[in-house]
Amino acid sequence: MKKLLLIVWATTLVGGLHNASAAHAAKPGGQPNIIIIMSDDMGYSDIGCYGGEIQTPVLDGLAKQGLRFTQFYNTGRCCPTRASLLTGLYPHQTGIGHMMDDKGIDGYRGDLNRSCVTIAEALKPAGYATYMVGKWHVTKHTHPEDEADKFNWPLQRGFDRYYGIINGASSLWDPNSLTRDNRPITIRNDAVYQPSEPYHFTDAISDNASMFINQHDGSKPFFMYVAYTAAHWPMHARERDIAKYDGQYDAGYEPIRQTRLEKMKQLGVVEPHAKPCPTVGPCCGGMSCRGRRIPTSATDATGPMFRIRRTASTSTMCTKAASRPRLLRTGRPASRRRTNCAANRAT
Repeated sequence: MKKLLLIVWATTLVGGLHNASAAHAAKPGGQPNIIIIMSDDMGYSDIGCYGGEIQTPVLDGLAKQGLRFTQFYNTGRCCPTRASLLTGLYPHQTGIGHMMDDKGIDGYRGDLNRSCVTIAEALKPAGYATYMVGKWHVTKHTHPEDEADKFNWPLQRGFDRYYGIINGASSLWDPNSLTRDNRPITIRNDAVYQPSEPYHFTDAISDNASMFINQHDGSKPFFMYVAYTAAHWPMHARERDIAKYDGQYDAGYEPIRQTRLEKMKQLGVVEPHAKPCPTVGPCCGGMSCRGRRIPTSATDATGPMFRIRRTASTSTMCTKAASRPRLLRTGRPASRRRTNCAANRAT
């Protein structure tokens, strides 16, 4: 059977591909194709296969065929988490200990240093084609003055092809710092991708990822890093997707939180005796969360931001190899429980 190693990650992870062919899968017994999919600022229990009410049928299907990780650590912010994911190192070792500013200290330079190697740089000598789509956010040089300023752009760090944004956040309708390979572009002057309906960056990421796969030379394996910006602000979703969640969150935070936890227990994602960690401070205009209606302008748009495009491939075998550590153990100090608590948000 042809093999594809697919890893769905959260930052701070989740996403999907549309109309991607399985024709380029690695030969049996050979090097597997590898896709890492990341979604930005996703809560641990947001997607359906981890207990959420958000509709993610494609990811739920992948979870049934693979393994679900039950413990995950991130660095609390977008760019250090990405630096760790790309290199396998602690973020300070890569030069991105905080954000994209240079604090004059080696661990806080705001750029990937040359003491680290990205996954793409490691796989290329092994014969892999390397592709990336989505949010880069591991360099402060988002608007270069010359070619030298691109020293930490995707193509300079091991990727053969790239489509996405170099900076950390942007409009999903008209993203700034949009780049194809090494060339800054806009949604209007991009000669390669002009969608039939109004542009949306999530769809553009999926479509370009699929295009890279379909254009791939099947004589070699490929590695693809798909880094969605959703559900990072701004909250931008199509009206037809928002409509599906109209009124979904009217009950307030606490009932939804409890419902998610019960589903997580049923799925085996957390232990049967797991309890939600305590909330920290007020969350609804200075008042208690209990019974408060969540502003629909934000939350009704969050669900559809996790909308995943369906893949055409049905013959692909998805595998994930990992042990299954427990997420929550009773008796831990409260501070530790907050780190690993059920339904906790990765930010």
